[in-house]
Parts: sequence; C-alpha cells; structure tokens
Amino acid sequence: MANLRLSLLLLMALQLLSYILSPASATVFTIKNLCNYTIWPATISGNGAASLGGGGFPLAAGASTSLSAPSGWSGRFWARTGCLFDSPTTTSGNCTTGDCAGNLHCTVGGVPPVTLAEFTLASDPTRLDFYDVSLVDGYNVGVSVTPSGGDTCPDAGCVGDVNGRCPEELRVVDKETGVTIACKSACEAFGGGEVLLHGLARVARHVRAERVLASV
Repeated sequence: MANLRLSLLLLMALQLLSYILSPASATVFTIKNLCNYTIWPATISGNGAASLGGGGFPLAAGASTSLSAPSGWSGRFWARTGCLFDSPTTTSGNCTTGDCAGNLHCTVGGVPPVTLAEFTLASDPTRLDFYDVSLVDGYNVGVSVTPSGGDTCPDAGCVGDVNGRCPEELRVVDKETGVTIACKSACEAFGGGEVLLHGLARVARHVRAERVLASV
C-alpha cells in the first residue's frame, strides 16, 4: 500500500500482536501478552526468509516485544502454552499446545491443534498486504487481528471460547487438571476421508464440530 501506515492488532488468547507498515515498507510486529500466564509465541517464515524473533521466545504476562520483518516477508505466528524447558537458558523442552519438535526456536510448524495468524507482506509498497486467522489446524487460543490507520481494513480473528464449547470427541484435555486446552479440527480428529466412508452419523458429528468452530 503506497504511503500507508497500517497497524494490525493480533490477539492470542488475550495476547496482543500488532504490526505497523510504514511508508518505507518497514514492518514491525509488536506482540503483547495480555494473559495472566506466560506464553511462548512462535513464528516461521513461508518464503525462505529468516524467522522473526529467532522462531520463538517466552513472553511473560503483561510483557510485549517487537519484531521487524523485511519487505515481502510471509509467515505465521502462533501461541504455545504450558511450555517447560530444561532451564531458563536451554532451548530444549516441550509445550502442551503448539509444540514445535521440542524446541524453543521453531523451525517447523506447531503441532495441531493450534490457532494460526498468517501474513503475507507486499514487496511493492503499491500492493496490498494479506492476513488471516486460521482454524484449519484447530484451536488452542483466541486470535484477533485488528487494523488501524490507513485504509479501512477489516478485523479478522476468533476470540470466542472454543475450548469451552469444544465437542467431546475433539477435545485435548490436560492430563493433570482435566481442563480442555485445545480443540481439534474435525479433519484432524477423524481423518479427511472418513466423512465419506462412515455414514450420516459421523457426518453429523463433523458438521456439529465445524459449526462450533465457525460460530465463535
């Protein structure tokens, strides 16, 4: 977008992420954690570019950080929860949701179910940026993208309590607390082809599940 300053706010389960596009096409993402617990934001690039923020990092409740992206960058963000690493200085461990092969610094996508925020930045300032919030890999935390300034770009996101409304067959439950911490997509839970193979009862389950995800 030529001569446009665009601000996007991305909310990850009460976590805020924003990006600002300056007229010089420098893009800065600012992530703020509004949860009352630490999260581990993660990011990978989709076009061979270096991952922002080293691919992942801890972010304490109420804290924020900014990441700079080059022109033409594309990639995704997600929030990891319940992470435990061997020590404050180690990069090996695991997360209960959004884990990326047990690494603090992600080089692969997060294990579903995980809510995704996806961005494709224009390499030409006369062209548009694209962004979306996707539940194709299921849901673990709420995500919202809210633009401000410049053109009237629409909000995008899912901030409803999907975990609280998740059908039993799609739930991912914390083994210690019994609390639902994520909600699988129907395709992940049942397999993409099973809808056609197992009759109307299974189809009804899929429809019900997808309606829950689409209605919040």
